[in-house]
Amino acid sequence: MSHLFGQPRSSRGIGVIVTLTVLALTAGSASAQSVRVRALAGKSPAGEVDATGGEARFNAPISVAVDAAGNIFVADQQNTLVRKVTAAGVVTTFAGSQYGSADGTGAAAQFSSFSGTATDGAGNVYVSDTFNATIRKITPAGVVTTLAGSAGQFGSTDGVGSAARFSAPQALTVDNAGNVFVADTNNHIIRQVTPLGVVTTVAGLANNVGSTDGTGSAARFNFPRGIAVDGAGNLYVADSNDNVIRKIAPGAIVTTLAGTAGAPSFVDGTGAAARFSNPRGLAVSGTTLYVADTNNQRIRSVTTDTGVVTTFAGSIQGASDGPKGNARFNNPEGVAVDAAGTVYVADTTNDTIRKIAGGNVTTVAGLTFSLGSADGTEAAARFAYPFAVAVDSSRNVYVADRNNNTIRKITPLGVVTTFAGLADNPGSLDGTGSAARFSSPRSLAFDAGGNLYVTDGANNAIRMITPAGVVTTVAGLPGSSGSADGTGSVARFNQPAGVAVDKTTGVVYVADSGNHTIRKIAPGGVVTTIAGLAGTSGSTDGTGSAARFNRPGGVAVDARASCISPTASIA
Repeated sequence: MSHLFGQPRSSRGIGVIVTLTVLALTAGSASAQSVRVRALAGKSPAGEVDATGGEARFNAPISVAVDAAGNIFVADQQNTLVRKVTAAGVVTTFAGSQYGSADGTGAAAQFSSFSGTATDGAGNVYVSDTFNATIRKITPAGVVTTLAGSAGQFGSTDGVGSAARFSAPQALTVDNAGNVFVADTNNHIIRQVTPLGVVTTVAGLANNVGSTDGTGSAARFNFPRGIAVDGAGNLYVADSNDNVIRKIAPGAIVTTLAGTAGAPSFVDGTGAAARFSNPRGLAVSGTTLYVADTNNQRIRSVTTDTGVVTTFAGSIQGASDGPKGNARFNNPEGVAVDAAGTVYVADTTNDTIRKIAGGNVTTVAGLTFSLGSADGTEAAARFAYPFAVAVDSSRNVYVADRNNNTIRKITPLGVVTTFAGLADNPGSLDGTGSAARFSSPRSLAFDAGGNLYVTDGANNAIRMITPAGVVTTVAGLPGSSGSADGTGSVARFNQPAGVAVDKTTGVVYVADSGNHTIRKIAPGGVVTTIAGLAGTSGSTDGTGSAARFNRPGGVAVDARASCISPTASIA
């Protein structure tokens, strides 16, 4: 749904999994089998668990707001819940239960992929219910009502209550008089909702994209996703697709406070000299505006009077606490600040709520997204985007640990070791164990002799690992892409994805994703193209080169040596 949100943040993507799961079928007929699932290795941060601190679970928390008592309210987007986090880190579900649009109290209420939260001085919580195109209000007792908009009715009409229309509203903020201001994202406008539900357009012109400064409807925005208001009534807008921060002074006078509309980048500086990359959440305290600079993985600060931009916290993408300049975030989207100046962050892809105080970043609630390369037993192990698994005759599981550029081994007891390659050291070297190098391994398959074949995606090569861990290149030339048939290093592949082995004949089949073809490697390393036409995508059935595929992502061989290839786009 790229039309709904415009420029995306960095995606979780395919294979963003940090746990490997085992499904065991009980004995008996297929129709009567039951399934037992257990985590074999690694630990996933996402979930829906009320608890304290690191025992709690969120699923893509996207926005945070703080009330006068220091409670944090979280738009837990994928769970469609509003969660409450006390100052002590105790997490409870405040409102919501499942996808829908129902008003009600607590779990009786329903939301649909909301994006923003804000609080007022009376302890009410406001939510932008994005896919329902409504603005919801939640009392301190958890009673949810619809303040403005009509569920599922998209538009840009000003009006009162259900007569008003929004289009994918995201961020919101509340001023001292109880007025709610909304970044109406897909309409590219800023709206005001009074306490009585009267909706008016403050700035921008519906369905007119741009970066023009001006007054009221003369101004233009480009998918605004963040908004904050200061004590003097000035509004600040994260104009996300323009990669700038805008200011709306009383009288609806719109100016650009920091950044220059255009390509995303990262530069500290003053005014137009600064650069952002998909800025989202905003929070203001005094003369300091805090910005969740999502794709830069940082929290930035902007002086509201002079537009001086500095980096407040964060460095590169990751999940580490510590001194704020060294801490790491993973697509932070929401930010809030309390009366004491403590900054809270919805660290969206880490599924955590973070706190910045006293020069340090700490995790208040949720389990930090546990990417890593650590060997260990079960939950102590860490992976980085494991992409494929294969099982040998002794029930050991082998893992293509894509972003670690390694092949990992998990025993039936959950003991994880690195079988081949060296974490954080991509390359193309043949060798034994840690002396070998891979670059984005994608798929695995065993032959009858226990040799493990690997599609080494970024190397455009097919590798083989013996049971003793000796790695050799079977076909393709690492670093050289193409579509040539031939023997061994003469052959060329383009982002090979899936691999399968006919254990009777030893023939290896490859889903050559970038070429849109299915390839065959005979014993001796002779590569031929058996289906599809290199460089030509499609979905046509046919024989050999008359058939068409669109980035085939997997391949399998049945008992008759028929090759079966599902078509799937590879991230």
